Amino acid sequence: MLREPGANSGLILRGIGGFYYVKTADSVLECNAKGIFRLQGITPLAGDYVDIGESGGGYVVSRIYERENYFKRPPIANVDNFFLVISSVEPDPNMLVIDRMTVLCEQRGIKPVILITKTDLKPAERVKDLYGSIGYEVIDVMNDEGYAVKRVSEICADSISVFSGNSGVGKSTFLNKISPELSLATREISRKLGRGKHTTRSVDLYPFMGGYLADTPGFSALDFERDEKISKDILADYFPDIAKHTDGCFFTGCSHTVEKGCMVLEALQNGEIDPSRHENYRYLYEEAARIEKNKYN
Repeated sequence: MLREPGANSGLILRGIGGFYYVKTADSVLECNAKGIFRLQGITPLAGDYVDIGESGGGYVVSRIYERENYFKRPPIANVDNFFLVISSVEPDPNMLVIDRMTVLCEQRGIKPVILITKTDLKPAERVKDLYGSIGYEVIDVMNDEGYAVKRVSEICADSISVFSGNSGVGKSTFLNKISPELSLATREISRKLGRGKHTTRSVDLYPFMGGYLADTPGFSALDFERDEKISKDILADYFPDIAKHTDGCFFTGCSHTVEKGCMVLEALQNGEIDPSRHENYRYLYEEAARIEKNKYN
């Protein structure tokens, strides 16, 4: 839930080049961060609730309140809703990226919402059926644009909402539809590269429906491999369709990848878990195992 800003406290709307723009009760103030944060290895983020003070004729962020959650990429804190925007074509859906993102949201206690664009060019029934069956809300932006705009607006009310996805999927275009006054920059897809050009260069929070919308830089699988890590021992907890089968496993600490007596593998064989989901779980498990091994070697 949003906190009410005060005269000397507020919400960071944007951070760029070492400057932070804080929404207080009366205005938006440009602030530096106190040097202690650098010494502590803390970087203020858009979405942070902060106290501000005066220093050298300017303003400084003097305190960062405890975060409900945060992401390194896109760099933002205290997220209530995370909209993962994917397109049915140009670029095609990357199921591994979708699964990586849903895992990161689950880890932070955020239920992701999947928005699908460009279904007028190519259907996306596979994505709709799979993630809908897991329990995620999936909204086809092109099937009923009026409903999509209305439903997304309802979810965003009085909260901080992130929109993220690969470049070229139409994040900024859709945000312009739900709130035209944002006038977010959009670009035509580079057909030669098969992906969009990055049109958003920082995380910016825009007022909307009593809350804030965040348009974020495009991400790639490489970004998350480098910046976001989850222990292999708890990875299955963040795959809801896999987690519900783990309790009956014969061995404590089962990896749910090869062991005899694994209830996850039995569910997979019985068609209760989609093969692509388990394949991506295995990929992320092996990746986490490599990271942990390298950490101690």
